[in-house]
Amino acid sequence: MASPAKLAHVVLRTGQLQPMLDWYLEVLEGTVTFANEAIAFLTYDDEHHRIAIANTGASQRPGDSHTGMHHIAFTYANLADLLGTYQRLNNQGIKPFWTINHGPTTSMYYADPDGNNIELQIDNFETDEQLQQFFDSGAFAANPIGVEFDAAELRARYESGEPIAELVKRP
Repeated sequence: MASPAKLAHVVLRTGQLQPMLDWYLEVLEGTVTFANEAIAFLTYDDEHHRIAIANTGASQRPGDSHTGMHHIAFTYANLADLLGTYQRLNNQGIKPFWTINHGPTTSMYYADPDGNNIELQIDNFETDEQLQQFFDSGAFAANPIGVEFDAAELRARYESGEPIAELVKRP
């Protein structure tokens, strides 16, 4: 038995192909690899497509009472990239609806034009051993959701030179 080598892509259904495509291109700083009136493929790395958007005519927004996927998460290399993306999107009027330090990650959640959620995050621990120590400490069991933070304040603290280890430490 072999596990997959990677997660290749996610396909989203929509009734508004162009607004969805435009939003994902902006948020992920992606490029279109193929698009017609029925489907669009976009990527942000060396994979031929990470997101496909199918124009099915769907119009019902997902909600908490629906089964299915809750969100898709994208990990950035470092806090500078995450905060730079936050500022770039904020300047475009794209704002996170939830910012939270889960402990293992510092995360910003956004909703696309159809109401699908994405998480932009960084890993807070440099090694698996550090992450396991955090889990073993009981801090995650005591609060598995995390602590909300103000993204603008976090960015200001980062720009003032506060150590990254302090910025990503869950209070």
